[in-house]
Amino acid sequence: MSGAALEDLLRELAPQVLGALVRRYGHFDTAEDAVQEALLAASQQWPSEGRPDNPRAWLITVASRRLTDLLRSEQARQRREDTVAQWVLPDDWLAPGADKPAESSSDDTLILLFLCCHPSLSAASQIALTLRAVGGLTTAEIARAFLVPEATMTRRITRAKQSVKTSGARFSLPSDQAERLDAVLKVIYLIFNEGYSSTTGPSLQRVELSAEGIRLARIVRKLLPDDNEVAGLLALMLLTDARRPARTGPGGELIPMADQDRSLWIRSSIDEGVDLITEALPRGPIGPYQLQAAIAAVHDEAPTADETDWNQIVALYEVLLHLSDNPMVALNHVVAVAMARGPGPGLALLAKIEGDERIAADHRLFAVQAHLLEMSGDPVGARAAYEEAATRTTSLPQQRYLNGRAARL
Repeated sequence: MSGAALEDLLRELAPQVLGALVRRYGHFDTAEDAVQEALLAASQQWPSEGRPDNPRAWLITVASRRLTDLLRSEQARQRREDTVAQWVLPDDWLAPGADKPAESSSDDTLILLFLCCHPSLSAASQIALTLRAVGGLTTAEIARAFLVPEATMTRRITRAKQSVKTSGARFSLPSDQAERLDAVLKVIYLIFNEGYSSTTGPSLQRVELSAEGIRLARIVRKLLPDDNEVAGLLALMLLTDARRPARTGPGGELIPMADQDRSLWIRSSIDEGVDLITEALPRGPIGPYQLQAAIAAVHDEAPTADETDWNQIVALYEVLLHLSDNPMVALNHVVAVAMARGPGPGLALLAKIEGDERIAADHRLFAVQAHLLEMSGDPVGARAAYEEAATRTTSLPQQRYLNGRAARL
């Protein structure tokens, strides 16, 4: 088994193993540590000793034994010791071929996602815990992905696990499943977006994060195949990620969609995304992710930028605005209107939303203003807006792009 294949297998099994332990024992925080140690043991032993016949059973057995060790070491009182001792598994509980834990593996993974996105956690903590517990990433990998010291990420994950424990959350499907699923999808989309368009650092995109977002969406899609918004989110990410190879030049510089070489777009991702959203939309009800995926499909199916059906995109954004009071949606609607009807109507709409405090300091507001002013023949105003936008973003590629646009004027 190659290193990449082993890594993929371990990441697939990680949430199933953790779910099995938490369902049986509780102790989410300690169980997660035990699973990480089992995954490490597998990565070290399997390449030389061979993969076991039942990898999942092997991991659960090793993690269970490690969990009992951890719990024993944490407890000083004999009463706790006696309780933990009762949890030791018989050697044949998960013998190769056993199917006992497989009965609830899908539910376990979904419950884990709900736990990682518990409302007591901040968005940053939800993301970190999801990547660790469900994504199977190590703390070091997550820290590198978000460009923070490993010690910082360790503290964040530790606090997140402690918060889940303190909240008294039980390992079962929550009563507010629909609301919690919204949080899960939001966290997955945040992970993808941070990879697709990094908010900080020298690179425009971090492929490992966007790929992990898509992988997590596939997991949820497998667990909830009839949920239209899950299908919509996966379609949106596939259709967006399809443009990745054409988004940067040889030096890592940003290339806007209108100037991209569309022959570089990933056709298989476009086809899969279009199929997903085409299947989901007629079933209803329609949600925000489905509408965003439909917009992405219109972009991706246009042979050239000039052939983009901007009127259809305007109509889709207007439906989306009725469903979501999101300032970014409003800003994208401004761009679509300007492309369909000219910069004047776009600037008029922009004036209505630029006072929204949720977006007033965002560099994207000034970047859109600059673009529309440039379209309308106001190079002085456009240059000032481009320069202002550049000062408000922490992404170096975006800064270089915006300063370059200003310099051209």
